[in-house]
Amino acid sequence: MTQVPALPSSDTRVPALPGERHCANCGAVLQGEYCHDCGQSVRSVLRPVHGMLEDTLDLVANWDGRVVHTLPPLLLRPGFLTLEYFSGRRVRYLAPFRTMFLLCLAAFFLLPMALDTSDAVDTPVKVTVTGASFQDAKTPAEVDRLLKKALKQFTPTEQIPVVGSLAAQQMDKARLQLTREAMQRRIALGDTTAVVPQTVADLPPLPAPRVPSEAAQHNPLDMAWDAQKYPVHVSWLPGFLNQRMNRSLQRMHDNLAAMRGPGDHSAIKARLLNQVLAALPGTMFFMLPAFALLLKVMYLFRRRLYVEHLIVALHSHAFLFLCLLLGVLFQLLSVALEPHASWLSTPLGWLINVLWIWAPIYLLMMQKRVYRQGWPMTVLKYLVTGWCYCWLLAFAILGAAAMGLAE
Repeated sequence: MTQVPALPSSDTRVPALPGERHCANCGAVLQGEYCHDCGQSVRSVLRPVHGMLEDTLDLVANWDGRVVHTLPPLLLRPGFLTLEYFSGRRVRYLAPFRTMFLLCLAAFFLLPMALDTSDAVDTPVKVTVTGASFQDAKTPAEVDRLLKKALKQFTPTEQIPVVGSLAAQQMDKARLQLTREAMQRRIALGDTTAVVPQTVADLPPLPAPRVPSEAAQHNPLDMAWDAQKYPVHVSWLPGFLNQRMNRSLQRMHDNLAAMRGPGDHSAIKARLLNQVLAALPGTMFFMLPAFALLLKVMYLFRRRLYVEHLIVALHSHAFLFLCLLLGVLFQLLSVALEPHASWLSTPLGWLINVLWIWAPIYLLMMQKRVYRQGWPMTVLKYLVTGWCYCWLLAFAILGAAAMGLAE
């Protein structure tokens, strides 16, 4: 009876020679701290805690080194990181997607704080009144007409719950000064009944705003659709998606109705703004492949892969998010230093303006250095790409607003 030879074992590890080390995972001969075949580290995970802490510190130090090598050229050297990535020099820099992702999260995390600084600090408000040249009036009646016209620019401060106390004081002072000038002009024209007010308490109350009638308040859109009576149904969608869509539409309808209704809308608007800002990061991720596809179309005959355009899009958006993050940090720093060193607000404002000016110049120079075309063609494609991107961005913001209203 013929004996069938045994099949070779899957464990083909070669016995270790004296002085050789083999990978515990695949058996390959080790030539360093990592296996060249499977990538597993030589270090064992079964070791004291201080060894794990050392690995963590090494990882953080390595990551910090990448940040130092990535962020300065990302901000100051257009196209440098992209060309380095194309050339194969990638280890010392953060990956494009990771860079964009972290900067996007950081920027949109701090952006609501910068938008709330107007409520946190009561800054002076300059009130400007136009259309009140009392010196040109020839009669007291004409002075009264000009005064009434100018006072229409004011709203009773008790009906503006979001206005700060200092802003309300500035409005009252401007109204007091305006009324004084009018009364002084009436006295100069010979009106003996005119009295110059001395304080805000001497001013007559502003007329209350006209409340529209019930018929004027009625919006036909409020009765045009109801989620319970007239649910939206898409035949090719499953039932649970139709239900979710109707719930979202109902929340959107309720939020819009609350914004149009009477009362204080500041809390509603703040909540909706936070919801829109929370939806923006996810919306921006859809902009990346769309922008890369746009670059692919614009440079169709350059014979570049779509992935190359995607890397350009990642670095472009990472730069924009970095500018947004720096602008938000400068704004927060300006507000924090306002009570102690108000003179720093001006240079910090200049830095924010420099970022706004530098952003389009940077993107143009990046497009020129990466795609290496002449200036006329580069500028033309830059303008066309920017125009198309603005429309894409507008649709993205509208989508984020719709998602925010539906929450």
